[in-house]
Amino acid sequence: MKPQFEKIEPEFGSSFRVIHSTAPDTCWMYWHYHPEYEIVYIPRGNGRRHIGHHVSAYEDGELVFMGPNLPHLNYSHGVIGEFEEVVVQLREDFLGKDFLQSPEMAAIRRLFERSKVGVSFGGETKRRVGAQVAGLVGQPPFERMLNLLAIFQQLATSTEYTVLNAEGIHLDLNGREQERINRIYAYVDQHYTEPIDIRDVASLASMTVPAFCRYFKKMTQTTFTDFVNEFRITQARKLLTTDRSVAQVCYESGFNNLSHFNKVFRHRTGQTPGGYRRALGFKE
Repeated sequence: MKPQFEKIEPEFGSSFRVIHSTAPDTCWMYWHYHPEYEIVYIPRGNGRRHIGHHVSAYEDGELVFMGPNLPHLNYSHGVIGEFEEVVVQLREDFLGKDFLQSPEMAAIRRLFERSKVGVSFGGETKRRVGAQVAGLVGQPPFERMLNLLAIFQQLATSTEYTVLNAEGIHLDLNGREQERINRIYAYVDQHYTEPIDIRDVASLASMTVPAFCRYFKKMTQTTFTDFVNEFRITQARKLLTTDRSVAQVCYESGFNNLSHFNKVFRHRTGQTPGGYRRALGFKE
């Protein structure tokens, strides 16, 4: 599965685009890329981020800034229940070819450079700046442009951030490695509810099992087992917002042992499945 190219056009009367979604899967793109920079703000909720070679979970909402041509998974993919997302998309030259070269833009220029491997913001920055990103929705074009610049300056000077591809790995969109990673990801997405034999996945990548294990760790900074467990726990979190029992959630998310499911869930989230459900306000 290759990443799909998404063609993005600025809104009429604006040099960039702001999208507000209140339902999951409103974007038909699944694993995709585009030449625009992108801010994604999710006010609340937990889920999975997959940006470039980085795969991890986010909690209590998300504020992330991604650079151009960085393949990423649609944040709302597979979400069950309530969902809200504000996305800002813009070209590097959205205010002119030399926009970032002016001395006043020095900090923002460094931010744009960091974003090429994905940057996630937390703490007070996520709360305060996230609310400002949400506030862009419905603003007049000039006011919205000024506020976007203020948002960039705050992100540029914040210390509450994590570089997602810390090793500086950037995907080769046309390379053999990208196609391999995509095939592996698609296989897990299609078969996570079943027992996954690593020999089958290694064969899919045209590798021996030892070679595949080394390759996957190098490309994703995680082991294949941890990747599959993270994927399944993300599915389990969604299912725990339904009326399914914890045992049902265990088996429907791909675990074949309730004790092992509880252990992995606690390790990944710091809570038991029942405790996680209660914290969200759902009855067991």
